[in-house]
Amino acid sequence: MPTPPRSPRVPTATSRGVPPPQRGASRRPPRPPVRRKRPHWAMRAVTALSVVVLASAGIGHAVLSGLDSDITRVDAFKDMKNRPRAGDGMNVLLVGTDGRDRISEEAREKYRLGGAPCHCTDTIMIVHISEDRERASVVSLPRDSYAETPDHTDRTTGEHHEGHPLKLNAAYAEGGPQLTIRTVENMTRVKIDHYLEVDFTSFMKTVDVLGGVEICTAEPLEDSHTGLDLPAGTHTLMGGQALQYVRARHLDGASDLSRMKRQQRFLAALIDRATSSGLLLNPLKFRDVTQAVLGSVRADKGFGTDEMLALGRAMRNFSPSSSEFATVPIGQMRYAVKGVGTTLKWDPAESERIFDALREDEPLARPTPKPKGPAPVRVPVDPEQIRVQVENGTRTPGLGKRVDDALAATGFRTTEAPRNATDRTVERTVVAFDPRWDRSAKSLAAALPGSELRPVKDQGPTLKVIAGAGFEKVVKVKPADPPQESGTVVRGDRVVCGEQ
Repeated sequence: MPTPPRSPRVPTATSRGVPPPQRGASRRPPRPPVRRKRPHWAMRAVTALSVVVLASAGIGHAVLSGLDSDITRVDAFKDMKNRPRAGDGMNVLLVGTDGRDRISEEAREKYRLGGAPCHCTDTIMIVHISEDRERASVVSLPRDSYAETPDHTDRTTGEHHEGHPLKLNAAYAEGGPQLTIRTVENMTRVKIDHYLEVDFTSFMKTVDVLGGVEICTAEPLEDSHTGLDLPAGTHTLMGGQALQYVRARHLDGASDLSRMKRQQRFLAALIDRATSSGLLLNPLKFRDVTQAVLGSVRADKGFGTDEMLALGRAMRNFSPSSSEFATVPIGQMRYAVKGVGTTLKWDPAESERIFDALREDEPLARPTPKPKGPAPVRVPVDPEQIRVQVENGTRTPGLGKRVDDALAATGFRTTEAPRNATDRTVERTVVAFDPRWDRSAKSLAAALPGSELRPVKDQGPTLKVIAGAGFEKVVKVKPADPPQESGTVVRGDRVVCGEQ
């Protein structure tokens, strides 16, 4: 059984608008006039999506028409052949690139951005906007994913390469946006309609002009590599600190998977901020935000002002509850490839289910029946990480087994071997714990209403429950954060503050 995590060290310190034109004879309903539309640093991808969300204010052409020239254009789909069939809805490949060379020396030092910029993509996401413009599905593709490129010409050396294995984020260095799109399409069989590329500068400016984004954390976050230092609680992050939050990958053993979860959380919070604050109803503020975004974005030639406005009008009612997030399911975490290194190998069946949903314009999450009874209590530690020994502190036969079974049913890793306590006259149920595992103890006590927490020095990682005469029931609990595993789908309104 796994050892429960110790408590972390505390840090020191829209109604839809004008009907879209017809695309010609088709069995599908008409869509807004959008021509077929890439996360290490999640905020750049977040910022790009915010262009779409911000356009939902419907302020109009007068504000945006002068900003089109701010977007750097890239011919991302030049001479592409044998592409996947087009599905319903719109797929945007959002990529995050470095761009630290555009940030001041002072800011680079403050936010730990030293060194030369990386000519690769540290963050890659497919964002699917449904045909009815009422749902956004965001799928993160890990930067270290095992990939195989199609035949291509190296954009730096001009050398022709046969298809070969590499890490997904290296495709950009070899062949830029075109090779990145082709590689993603080959791996997913999802046709990419638009390409957006965002860097550090755009991300920080956008967060600042929005007045910051609110983030919640159930435990302290400290990463010496990025300088992130957040106590547990709720925080409003401005641009630089937000960049640290989405870049951090040395907080726990989950590395990139953990970072992608925080990136998705930040994206949901940014959408919540942009759509609920009233900022979008202020033309000047809308212009400032849009300028901050577009000034550092590269996009394909087909994604312009008209497309943004048409899509924005169709998404006026968009909100965090309209969004869902997932990381492509991983089948093998440390897949060694000669000449490439350690990669992440996707789970063929589960990843196909995710990409099939994108192709068919369906929600990522499987339909689940509405749970009966009260909602589970949110706790800081997943019960599956907490080992428990149950003791019967009464003369009531079978009480220990009843408590053990109930705790196991809600996810706790019990020993399945309850025993009698030394003291058989216990009235109030006791949770005995080593102080080093106090967060685990609080999570366990939440499942035992009326129980007493009792610290026991050097008890070790296994928590002890001494069932007393006053024991009534075990209530269901679930972790405050979405599950860490890849492939898990979580709705946007479940990861913003107030829904922990």
